[in-house]
Amino acid sequence: QGLIFVVDSNDRERIQEAAEELQKMLQEDELRDAVLLLFANKQDLPNAMAISEMTDKLGLQSLRNRTWYVQATCATQGTGLYEGLDWLSNELSKR
Repeated sequence: QGLIFVVDSNDRERIQEAAEELQKMLQEDELRDAVLLLFANKQDLPNAMAISEMTDKLGLQSLRNRTWYVQATCATQGTGLYEGLDWLSNELSKR
């Protein structure tokens, strides 16, 4: 089972809200064993947060017993989408 979570890399004002929503979702029993693919969207914008900053603000380092991956994306150009889905597909095929 996989979970895809999309975050606006350019929206610093709502990153805390995104972190709280993500934590709520990850605590659901149905998603207990789900691998997490996080799309860091809008990476094409000049003020977008770096992947390391997003990882920190979303608390991903504290996730235990969960496989996760952050993929930089730009949905309007399609960059990063296939790479992220390939990662998810590979992870799910290991199970």
